[in-house]
Amino acid sequence: MNTVLSRANSLFAFSLSVMAALTFGCFVTTAFKDRRVPVDIHVSKVMLKNVDDFTGPRERSDLGFITFDILADLEPIFDWNVKQLFLYLSAEYATKSNSLNQVVLWDRIILRGDNTKLNLRDMKSKYFFFDDGNGLRANKNITMTLSWNVVPNAGILPLVAGSGHVSLPFPEQYETTKSY
Repeated sequence: MNTVLSRANSLFAFSLSVMAALTFGCFVTTAFKDRRVPVDIHVSKVMLKNVDDFTGPRERSDLGFITFDILADLEPIFDWNVKQLFLYLSAEYATKSNSLNQVVLWDRIILRGDNTKLNLRDMKSKYFFFDDGNGLRANKNITMTLSWNVVPNAGILPLVAGSGHVSLPFPEQYETTKSY
């Protein structure tokens, strides 16, 4: 005869196997879903300053300020396997010293049950748009993209870029005003 502990161990192992199979089944039902949605990004104001860089060799560096609008409906992304979305707006550009620069300007977490329709107007960047040199001045191709990480209940964390971006030029002259 089997002891009580042996029977409990068998029951526990079987239950764990069933739970693992169910979790995998949950993952498979949403693993291949396209999580891209259209995003409309509009930049209304761009300002550029040349400021002291206190982190490096005491040279002056470019600091950009951007005011933007974002319009997106994230409702199709949410299904039963999505806990939250981590949204972030990034800027990509090339300089003489680096072929690819990526800077995160703004982010937000949207939980299940929150308002999934983004209609943000006159937003300022949450983080500094700081270049380690003078690569922003007169740069003609700075691309802003809204991307997100999908945090599921079960499965992998996909990184998704929205199907809309905007490219903009930065000014050739620095601002000398104190306010933004």
